[in-house]
Amino acid sequence: MQRERLLKVLVIGDLGVGKTSIIKRYVHQVFSQHYRATIGVDFALKVLSWDEKTVVRLQLWDIAGQERYGNMTRVYYREAVGALVVFDMTRLSTFQAVLKWKEDLDTKVALSNGRPIPAVLLANKCDQRSQGLCPKLPKLEKFSRQYGFVGWYETSAKDNTNIDAAITCLVKSIVTVEDERAIAGKTEPEGSVLVLPRFDYNTKEKGLCSGCSSLRSRDRD
Repeated sequence: MQRERLLKVLVIGDLGVGKTSIIKRYVHQVFSQHYRATIGVDFALKVLSWDEKTVVRLQLWDIAGQERYGNMTRVYYREAVGALVVFDMTRLSTFQAVLKWKEDLDTKVALSNGRPIPAVLLANKCDQRSQGLCPKLPKLEKFSRQYGFVGWYETSAKDNTNIDAAITCLVKSIVTVEDERAIAGKTEPEGSVLVLPRFDYNTKEKGLCSGCSSLRSRDRD
C-alpha cells in the first residue's frame, strides 16, 4: 500500500522573474509569454509517483513578487516545507533581492528544530543569454552554499531547461529531512497543509543540488 506525502512548496522572488511560467511548465508542460502578474497568491498541484511506496502531492504556492513588502507572506508561508527562490538572470536587481527573499523566508517559517526549510535557487531565463546576463553575477555554487540554499540551477521555463531537475532536487531534500526526523522518532509531519482541489488548469542541467549526486552538473566556467 502506497503512502501519500503532501508537501507545500513556496515559489518566491521579485515581480516578473518567471515564477508563474516555471510552475505552468512543470505542472502542465506549457509556456506563454503573456501571463498576467500574480496578485496575492496562486496555487497548483502536481502528483508525483516518488517511489514504489510513496506518492507525493506537491502544492506549489505562487507568491506575488510584491508580497515581500506586505504582511501577508507570514500567512502564505505557514506550514511550508520547502521553497524555490527565483531571479531573472538578465536583471541584476532581481538577483540583489534574492537574499531579502531568503531572509524573509527564514524569519517566517522554519522546521520544528528551528532550522530553515530547504530552498533551491533558480537563475531563470537562461535562454536569454544573447541579450546579456547580469554583469556582476557571482559564482552561484559558492553563493548558494554560503547563504544556505540546498542547490541552484540555471533554468528556462521557455526552453524547459532544468525545471524538473531543480524541483526534484528540492523534493529530495524535503523527503530526506522528513525521513531523518522519522528515524529520530518524530514521525509526525512538519504540519498539516491546506488540501486544495486538483487544478486542471529533460533537459540540460546547469546547477548543483547538494546531496543529489545523480542531478549534479557543475558549472566550471
